[in-house]
Amino acid sequence: MKPSTRRQILVTSALPYANGPLHLGHIIEAVQTDVWVRFQRMRGHDCLYVCAEDTHGTPIMIKAQSEGITPEQLIERVAREHGADYRDFLIGHDHFHSTHTAENRFFTDLLYTRLRDGGFITRRAVRQAFDETAGMFLPDRYVRGTCPKCGASDQYGDSCEACGATYTPADLIDAVSTVSGTRPVWRESDHLFFALGKFDTMLREWVSSGTLQDAVRAKLEEWFATGLQDWDISRDAPYFGFEVPDSPGKYFYVWFDAPIGYLGSLKALCDKRGLDVATYLAPDSTAEMYHFIGKDISYFHTLFWPAVLHGAGFRRPTAVFVHGFLTINGQKMSKSRGTFITARRYLELLPPEPLRYYFAAKLGTGIDDIDLALEDFTARINSDIVGKLVNIASRCAGFVARGGGSLAPELPDPSLYQEFAGAAERIAALYDTRDYAQAMREIMLLADRANQYVDSHKPWALAKDPARAGEVLAVATQGINLFRVLMVYLAPVLPGIACKAAGFLGTPLDSWDEVRQPLLGTPLAAYEPLATRLDPKLVTTLVESATPALAALAAPAAPAAKAPVAAAAKDADAPISIDEFFRVDLRVAAVLEASTVEGSDKLLKLLLDLGSERRTVFSGIRSAYRPEDLVGRKVVMVANLAPRKMRFGTSEGMVICAGDDAGGIFLLSPDDGAQPGSRVS
Repeated sequence: MKPSTRRQILVTSALPYANGPLHLGHIIEAVQTDVWVRFQRMRGHDCLYVCAEDTHGTPIMIKAQSEGITPEQLIERVAREHGADYRDFLIGHDHFHSTHTAENRFFTDLLYTRLRDGGFITRRAVRQAFDETAGMFLPDRYVRGTCPKCGASDQYGDSCEACGATYTPADLIDAVSTVSGTRPVWRESDHLFFALGKFDTMLREWVSSGTLQDAVRAKLEEWFATGLQDWDISRDAPYFGFEVPDSPGKYFYVWFDAPIGYLGSLKALCDKRGLDVATYLAPDSTAEMYHFIGKDISYFHTLFWPAVLHGAGFRRPTAVFVHGFLTINGQKMSKSRGTFITARRYLELLPPEPLRYYFAAKLGTGIDDIDLALEDFTARINSDIVGKLVNIASRCAGFVARGGGSLAPELPDPSLYQEFAGAAERIAALYDTRDYAQAMREIMLLADRANQYVDSHKPWALAKDPARAGEVLAVATQGINLFRVLMVYLAPVLPGIACKAAGFLGTPLDSWDEVRQPLLGTPLAAYEPLATRLDPKLVTTLVESATPALAALAAPAAPAAKAPVAAAAKDADAPISIDEFFRVDLRVAAVLEASTVEGSDKLLKLLLDLGSERRTVFSGIRSAYRPEDLVGRKVVMVANLAPRKMRFGTSEGMVICAGDDAGGIFLLSPDDGAQPGSRVS
């Protein structure tokens, strides 16, 4: 069963940016990578998994300034938080490094110098937005204004979230700097460019050699057709990053040294273990190198990165594995919609392995988006992990204990065991090609077969006859062995449960070869529950506010006119911190449509414009306002309240009202000039 040759494999996943917490979008990629790495190790391969913090760039510098700390202090703190989240999700990095390290500086300077000496670096002037108040050039995303295409307000300097148009900051109407709030001016500055177009032929050959999924390759063909453009790899001071060796005052753009962080992390690991880094990076290396990434950064990893490596005399990736985005209950992850779930928020409520399994059950070989549907998540875990997998062990363990505590010396149905063990190579092929969803389906079909075996032999009924004790033990031994095979197959996905199961079985589950022979005649440890059912009510709280301030606004179960005021008054003596208050996202919204709600004498249905999107909100203000009087009016709404399903539809937020003792209701409105989508603070 073990492959004939031992492969040497280097694996990476995308570097998390060090200016905020990990969210479940980060975790799905880490899980996809970790499962593949654990599987390769179970097959006997030498597989290293490295990652690092992405630490450079203007956002890091500005965030540190806003907190009154240095960038180094910020990235050190965030790295500790990220590391804890990864560990608690059982992500088994061999080394987790940082791009702000000597190792990364070494490789960044080395690659740049080789590219420069090879004639792949050019210099030319660029026109940029400059904030005279802050004294700095502005990245595109630090300029906001009105979209020149559709007129939507408060849009980024590179693209419009309302209509999808792309442009430059100079095209924005009424552009302002998000750093100082002042209007930027336009200045020229010399920048360094990487001549990507010189690698067109090489990249076409690499792309067509089976290194990418079909959908990714098709997208690259579009970019090849329009021509590969030179890539701006420098930024002007002030900037947090590495200064370009031969250009004082110029710094490497974060996207240049971030992927080089893979090499820096590998070097740190090799130095620690006494390995030769050239084994993995030399152009003639027989080792394999794989990158797991999201489709939003495929351009950098499938064009720039292989070209930079090749131009600097290093090997190119063996393959780049791209996955889709994560949605929550069918919606994009969004702070304003309440569907932005941090890794720590999840871990505070639920164990990690149910989510690892659910993600595996959704992940295939393509780049389609993956949805975390909370009701389906609860049902699948309770059915597959608890009702099928763990159920086999819990049903059979008691009969083994009553039969003396050791398994029987023979299996009553060796052919059934061979059916399970015979699936090893088929399931291995699915893991190897990252078709985890199909692997989980096949494993759960086997789990069904195991449960059917136990059901058909009814050891609980046989146990009523003392003369059939040997038969009861044999059936339980068969069931335990089928469970053991399933745990081997699921060990890459459920490493914690597999570890506990190994303790119960008294045998390791860390090799794919474990299924070759059944476990017979050996004692079992006392059985302890390996997994418990998920509480649906607890799962739903993942998308509910964890802050008292927002909870107070969201408290009423039914939309009564005075409920928000009453709820706020009830909790008025419960102090909250300023951080908790700031988590309530209050936004200006314009009422586009208002109508009564059939079947309710209290509700009005409002269609609200938040600038970049529209929301439907049901509000209990019918007794105080006529629909026709509200159209065109601006209101204040809670934008990050989790959507609430009502019998009239789904309410996607809440408008803010005041109330008095006489039952009066008064909408809060901003001053004239406030634009839809503006934050209220």
